[in-house]
Amino acid sequence: MTECRIVLADDHTLVRSGLRTLIGMMEGISIAGEASDGRQLLTLLGMTRPGLVLLDVAMPGLSGLEALPRIRSEHPGIQVILLTAHANEEYVLRALRGGAAGYLMKDSSPAELEQAIRTVHGGGTFFSARVSPAVIARYSGSIGGSDSLLTTLTSRQREVLQLIAESRTTKEIALLLQVSAKTVETHRAQLMERLGIHDLAGLVRFAIRSGLSTPEP
Repeated sequence: MTECRIVLADDHTLVRSGLRTLIGMMEGISIAGEASDGRQLLTLLGMTRPGLVLLDVAMPGLSGLEALPRIRSEHPGIQVILLTAHANEEYVLRALRGGAAGYLMKDSSPAELEQAIRTVHGGGTFFSARVSPAVIARYSGSIGGSDSLLTTLTSRQREVLQLIAESRTTKEIALLLQVSAKTVETHRAQLMERLGIHDLAGLVRFAIRSGLSTPEP
């Protein structure tokens, strides 16, 4: 196997440190860089050109699930393994639709981590044993369509929705996305209209239920 260069993307420093240590013991596999959020990751990929990304599903600002299709579009040669503590159907289906080559649970063993990396780097796909084969089969039978309201939203609307679910204020969202507060308010109104939701609490519940955000522990 040719050398596999990996970028780690996780907002938890200890998680990245643990992954770095484990990967450092794997022959022919090295760390090309690290990112703590989705936006930082997208910038980093253009500079490091790795072969593979280990991508946390739930990161603040721009989640792994939102960053995934951008990676596959802007850097089609880079393979992605999603890292998560969640095995629910919505997360897995979004990973598959976004173009992930692997879906690895965070409680996996070091041996399973290495197997996932080597399998995906070699051109295969890898899904943790806890991922139901029925979910993958459902995706295979419905490529090109989705029954999720989430897919009716634009990429920018999903970004705004995630930030709302993270309790960001209108001013904070505007600053982060480099748009006006009025534009953010317009996106929020459009979200409510399209989803048939009429309060912020409802938007937060929808974001969590759709796998766009995770509930506070």
